[in-house]
Amino acid sequence: MSKADKIFIDNCKDILTNGFWDKDFEVRPKWEDGTPAHTIKKFGIVNRYNLKEEFPILTIRKTFLKNAIDEILWIWQKKSNNIHDLSSHIWDQWADENGSIGKAYGYQLGIKHKYKEGEFDQVDRVLYDLKNNPLSRRIMTNIYNFEDLHEMGLYPCAYSMTFNVTGNTLNGILNQRSQDMLAANNWNVCQYSVLLMMFAQVSGLEVGELVHVIADAHIYDRHIPIIEEIINNTPYDAPSITVDTSINDFYKFTKDSFKLENYNYHDTKIKFPVAI
Repeated sequence: MSKADKIFIDNCKDILTNGFWDKDFEVRPKWEDGTPAHTIKKFGIVNRYNLKEEFPILTIRKTFLKNAIDEILWIWQKKSNNIHDLSSHIWDQWADENGSIGKAYGYQLGIKHKYKEGEFDQVDRVLYDLKNNPLSRRIMTNIYNFEDLHEMGLYPCAYSMTFNVTGNTLNGILNQRSQDMLAANNWNVCQYSVLLMMFAQVSGLEVGELVHVIADAHIYDRHIPIIEEIINNTPYDAPSITVDTSINDFYKFTKDSFKLENYNYHDTKIKFPVAI
């Protein structure tokens, strides 16, 4: 059984069994038909994924890894805030008529800041420190910029990464304020696992552990039957992942630099609404 499957199943069962319903409260999210999108949630979930052991992709449903990588590269490599730079359509509903999502995500990572070593944006500062100051306890990014929130199409959900080098191993902590378990949980886990792999490779380090901290882990009311179906699937063993080891520059990676081998999954072909 994939460990990612076990973690996901355990999280969802805990939420459904012990979670808090917000049905008696007014909520911001709405379904496309205007109905309030209520959730059942758990506060403060922490999951750990050892990337040395296996790649944490679900097998009880398919995660579209290339699209997930394409999005993480759109944010961290292209530092873009325009959906025209993205292959998929997952951000369309939050973009304006020009394709912009405002001063969100990649826009924040691309802002340059002054340091005693010179000017860096947040991504290049991490890459600099991993090579020059690997024992630093200050290697982190944060895109929850309060000054710019009013100009963002969506407030950042996954808003902070902390990188830590232990010996020759790169570990990371992903902080997330909000997590739609069906739509985005494993998608984000795979993305930031790949990000750690890329940063480790170009910094001459081994990849270690991803710790995922979720403040509000929730399942939407209309997602519950789908979640119940998925977590009843029998997990397969985790696949292996290979990366083009010739790449030594973070900005040279593409979504095709990674390849899954022996990825068996339940092809549920589910379609589900997304609350806005």
